[in-house]
Amino acid sequence: MNRIKKLFRTEKEKLIPFLTAGYPELNSTVGLVCTAADAGADMIEIGIPFSDPQADGPVIQASSQQALDNGMNLNKIFGQVKEIRTRTEVPIALMGYYNPILKMGHELFLDHCVSSGVDGLILPDLPLDEAKMFCELAKLKSVSPILLVAPNTSNERIEKISELAGDLIYAVSILGITGNDLASKSSIAQYLNRVRKYSSTPFVVGFGISSRDDVLWFNDHADGAVVGSAIIKNMDGHTEPLEATKQLIQALKGNS
Repeated sequence: MNRIKKLFRTEKEKLIPFLTAGYPELNSTVGLVCTAADAGADMIEIGIPFSDPQADGPVIQASSQQALDNGMNLNKIFGQVKEIRTRTEVPIALMGYYNPILKMGHELFLDHCVSSGVDGLILPDLPLDEAKMFCELAKLKSVSPILLVAPNTSNERIEKISELAGDLIYAVSILGITGNDLASKSSIAQYLNRVRKYSSTPFVVGFGISSRDDVLWFNDHADGAVVGSAIIKNMDGHTEPLEATKQLIQALKGNS
């Protein structure tokens, strides 16, 4: 059983920070992931920098571009995850766009995931209708494909997406990009109740989550909260990004 599946068998509050691989410096990833895990993160999402990140807002877009400028690439990411695995067993999901994976090849990419210690993959631009082959191959290798649903996803499609994913799905809280303000909590609650009803897997929620109150609220309505833009923004220009990240994650967990 991979680490993601094991984590979501327990009913507890879950915080999932997002960190861009190679940001703010090329070699920042290992220290930031381990710091986040030590500060109480339950699972960590590592962003694969990409030149055209369709779902990302300006904060994460800027971090992605900086990481590319720093020289980050897939092979370096796998090397860094392998190093992380010598220090922590925290569940790790890579979040990225399909083009670099297609270029590397499904089999080789997934083999690198397995050998380095990646537990799951979040692919926001891989639609359900084209995802079956990749998802089935990932599951055969015990890597969890984490597919997305949104407020405009139909009930039938939520069912199909969760069945194909198998272990976990990602509910986007709003129609838009990361970092946008949340819509009314009542409409989000109705949407998440619908996901709960029609999903056959646990689900986490991301986009627009930035405070301890948000983390508590979303854990009441889902199985975990993803915080991305707030964490990247918090370390922007900070002389001590490790300490800044540690303090923010402790605050998000209610441990500050």
